[in-house]
Amino acid sequence: MSTIRDTPLPQAGKAVGIDTIDMTMRFGSFTALDHVSIKVPAGSFHALLGENGAGKSTLVKCIMGFYHATAGSLSVDGREVAIASPRDAASYGLGMVYQHFTLVPSLTGAENLVISRAEVPAIINWTKERKDLAAFMERMPFQISLDRPVSELAAGEKQKLEIVKQLYLGRSFLVLDEPTSVLTPAEADEMLGLVRGMTQRGELTVLMISHKFHEVTKFADAVSILRRGKLVGSGKVGEVSTAEMATMMIGDVKLAELDSRVPTPQSVKPVLKVEQVKAPDRSGLKTIEIDELIVHAGEIVGIAGISGNGQKELTEILAGQRPTETGRVIVNGDAYRATRPETRKNNVRFIPEEPLQNACAPRMTVSENLAFRTFDLKAGGKDAIWLNKGKMRKRAAALIFDFKVKTASSASPIAALSGGNVQRAVLARELTGKVDLLIVSNPCFGLDFSAVAEIRARIMKARNAGAAVLLLSEDLDELLEMSDRIMVISEGRLVYETPARSADIGVIGAHMAGHH
Repeated sequence: MSTIRDTPLPQAGKAVGIDTIDMTMRFGSFTALDHVSIKVPAGSFHALLGENGAGKSTLVKCIMGFYHATAGSLSVDGREVAIASPRDAASYGLGMVYQHFTLVPSLTGAENLVISRAEVPAIINWTKERKDLAAFMERMPFQISLDRPVSELAAGEKQKLEIVKQLYLGRSFLVLDEPTSVLTPAEADEMLGLVRGMTQRGELTVLMISHKFHEVTKFADAVSILRRGKLVGSGKVGEVSTAEMATMMIGDVKLAELDSRVPTPQSVKPVLKVEQVKAPDRSGLKTIEIDELIVHAGEIVGIAGISGNGQKELTEILAGQRPTETGRVIVNGDAYRATRPETRKNNVRFIPEEPLQNACAPRMTVSENLAFRTFDLKAGGKDAIWLNKGKMRKRAAALIFDFKVKTASSASPIAALSGGNVQRAVLARELTGKVDLLIVSNPCFGLDFSAVAEIRARIMKARNAGAAVLLLSEDLDELLEMSDRIMVISEGRLVYETPARSADIGVIGAHMAGHH
């Protein structure tokens, strides 16, 4: 067995193009992909749009060899090829960068790159590898430290390393699956700009799945739009407006309009106050320190930040799930410890991220999940001794209708619902009745276009009815669209505040990235 690698590293590649011809994928009687033909020429930056369930993932899984298409074919650089596995795809230079990172956190960047090769020697000659890697990185548009453990890298650096890994393995066609979902605006722009530079130099071809129109219009050359498994439109970016893209994605469905933002009077009372609160973070090594956070009735305060900067801990403190070392949380003028009686008295409601895991009992029925706030109360507000199943079912039916929750029946387990419908069910439970304080975390993460518009409209409606809303989101577009004020959280502290209307995205992004 060879102990020292002597095969040369791949040179900066020459981009390859692909064509899918009438690609069709059926799962039993369900057609996930219906005769889809897409042309992605070598050296182009192509965007793939569509709602959740439109067939985007199915298409790229067929291209990458995870699925075997029921019918149709794939051509690489004009030659029809048979791709039975991801290894076959790799042999043609096709690679994929996933939404969730695939790097080993405890290893350094260099170690991650070396072990990702198909053939790794039993004994690695690190002197030679480091020299080769240094030469390879000189040709890369990305500057990343390969000597630090991946766990210490920021999200933007990890995403760049995922792309570098594919280029290191010699891929010259990359599928990017929502590559900016965890990045700051500045990181996203930089990363996509560098990738676009590689496509313009003919070193790379990119097919990017995205939900963000501004990324598509800024970086992509062309766009293809899927709806219900069919290709419903494609064209050069610049010749198709974002309004036309949206209509193609969702059909002629009328979107729930966002309520107009009623201005917040200056005299309104503060509903939530967080004062001098300190608590350990999840690692126990750092401290979350919130000196002052105030949310008034009838306003949305947005908290912007890169994932992992204390947002989760802040929501846990407000939910009573994380003990604090100092400071206090005040709701409606009284100390608040998030007990059930206090939550009920102050009309505090929560919509946490990943609601199926964090706000539902997955195996219990939709009806039971919708009753969590009221099952132990009689009509007059007194404590109930017996569960009233009939009343629970009747109330669930009304909420399901009102919030357009798609479910086979209110007796189905809530885990059987799609992500958007779980979110609608949680909204139905949390936004029914009087709401004084609403704490929301990433409410639209991973949801499709029409669900996003509807959920934002519901939150805005609660604000306009007088609720104080604390909105934590990693989607800056969402915060700018929804918030009255935006605060930035960085390394567990609130470091910047701005009115949303006059906000400067560059300044917000700089504070998110820790440049304060």
